Amino acid sequence: MVGESLPEFNDREDVLQPLLSASNSSSLHEALEVLIQASRDTVGRAELALRNILPTVLKLVESLHRTSNREYLMQSLKLLRNLCAGEVANQNSFLEQNGIEIVATVLRSAAFASDPDFGITRFSLQGLVNVSLAGAEHQQAIWLKLFPNEFFMLASIRSLETSDPLCMILYTCCDGRPGLATEHCRDSGLPILVGLIRTVVSVGYREDWFKLLLSRLCLEDIHFPALFSKLCEGNASENRGNTTLGDNCFSSEQAFLLRIISDILNERIDEVRFPDDSALCVLEIFKRSITIVDFATRGKSGLPTGSTSVDVMGYSLIILRDICAGDDVGDFKKDSVDIGMLLSNELLDILLSLLRDLELPSTIRKTLKDSENQELILHSSKLCPYKGFRRDLVAVIGNCAYRRKHVQAEIRQKNGIPLLLQQCVTDDDNPYLREWGIWSVRNLLEGNAENQQTVADLQLQGTIDTPELTRLGLRVEVDQNTRRAKLVNIPGSCQKPVE
Repeated sequence: MVGESLPEFNDREDVLQPLLSASNSSSLHEALEVLIQASRDTVGRAELALRNILPTVLKLVESLHRTSNREYLMQSLKLLRNLCAGEVANQNSFLEQNGIEIVATVLRSAAFASDPDFGITRFSLQGLVNVSLAGAEHQQAIWLKLFPNEFFMLASIRSLETSDPLCMILYTCCDGRPGLATEHCRDSGLPILVGLIRTVVSVGYREDWFKLLLSRLCLEDIHFPALFSKLCEGNASENRGNTTLGDNCFSSEQAFLLRIISDILNERIDEVRFPDDSALCVLEIFKRSITIVDFATRGKSGLPTGSTSVDVMGYSLIILRDICAGDDVGDFKKDSVDIGMLLSNELLDILLSLLRDLELPSTIRKTLKDSENQELILHSSKLCPYKGFRRDLVAVIGNCAYRRKHVQAEIRQKNGIPLLLQQCVTDDDNPYLREWGIWSVRNLLEGNAENQQTVADLQLQGTIDTPELTRLGLRVEVDQNTRRAKLVNIPGSCQKPVE
């Protein structure tokens, strides 16, 4: 009976009787189980809304919060969450009955205690998530109650139980009300995002809300530079890497942010436009990173490498690759980044310079066996700091050259065509280098008679052949004046220039 279930509620008929009647039960425990089951589908939620059961559940939550009975509170919050899942009448009733304040009070007790209760915290947040989906009025009410202090405290809790639903609330509010996104990325709001990122770095994430939130703020809006800068402040320094390798110049959270942004951009490359200011910020990050990274050691793995500075350099380069994959030419999307802006900030010069300074690809190094050509191998001093670095450099150049005649011409004028031809080989340290090299050369020659003529006129000395290149109709030649190897077409081969 009721008394056997929860003695503290013997005198609360206004709370117990509506629940027992709606569930046709004789105990609170049984009533909650029946109602939770009924509230799992649309029809059940609608019927319970007609019975106006939600105000009673809120009273139950408020009362249980004052007791030590965790099991009943958990079940009540689960019922409250279900009732607000897509049922407008219940969502409105939640707002009218001061539900946000009631749940916020539960949240503060459960989440900010010396021994946090992550289960109660999660159900409380999930309930607020469902309410926030009702629209702008509900989002604004939740925001006013929890921003910034409660959101900041919740973001600092190192738990998946908390971070996933918190990301959903923040995303829903920012996506539904653009003004809140701006407020979120000002001085009072940025610490929330910083706390979230540190939490995710520590415990990971299960659901996509974290990525959706960052996509909304950093790709669909202009807040990446501010967030990246903020991640270098405070206790981020505790998570930095090897200072002897220059890792103290960036935080591990900054490297992680770039990693996530690169993933999102690659997944949504045809959907989102990376803001111009953010693109310039990424370029500046890349410029800074290459002054820090140690190019004297060959990387043993791809990204992430464990070196903060190398990861920052690598992920910023990959972001630049995907940014340069689109432009307002031909059938490209009209609202993509202004690539000319990046080029005017020395992007091409930096890429070509790095590529020239790298050691030769492994296929070419293995071919140069005589003593004279061994000197050529030693001519290049820089090594790839991670597996794929050369490939990523070539990929950015190739994407920049796609259907952009002024870029094709600039590469030719900077004597970059022989350099790109040299990349059309396999390389042990750069998976898919050959494919990206061929793509880049194809883009350099497409619709450009001057570039095609440059390739045709290549006359070098010291030819070196390999079976792999021969099958491609190509060969490596060494210029005795510049002491550099280049890749050229074999006269009379079946390979045709790209039209």
